[in-house]
Amino acid sequence: MSGFRHVVMFKWAAGTTTGQQDEVAARLTGLTGVIPEIASFSVGADAGVNQGNHDFVVVADFADQDAYVAYRDHPAHRAVVDEYIKPILAERAAIQYEL
Repeated sequence: MSGFRHVVMFKWAAGTTTGQQDEVAARLTGLTGVIPEIASFSVGADAGVNQGNHDFVVVADFADQDAYVAYRDHPAHRAVVDEYIKPILAERAAIQYEL
């Protein structure tokens, strides 16, 4: 497989509700119909098997780095980050790599 992968993990702030988390998942998943550069997109909450994990993950694949940058900077993506993620975010970790 060739392409470019973006993986981002979040820890939510204390007091974050399940409803807020579900809204983030729905808004992020909805980007697949808006941003054509997304080749595949998966989100999920931590299964709770190990202590100390992050709470939520996004794994997104793109044709190449330019397609990822288009997604990263797309106004619809920026709006989800600014309006739904940042208000409940405690910690973020991310990595991008070639497939």
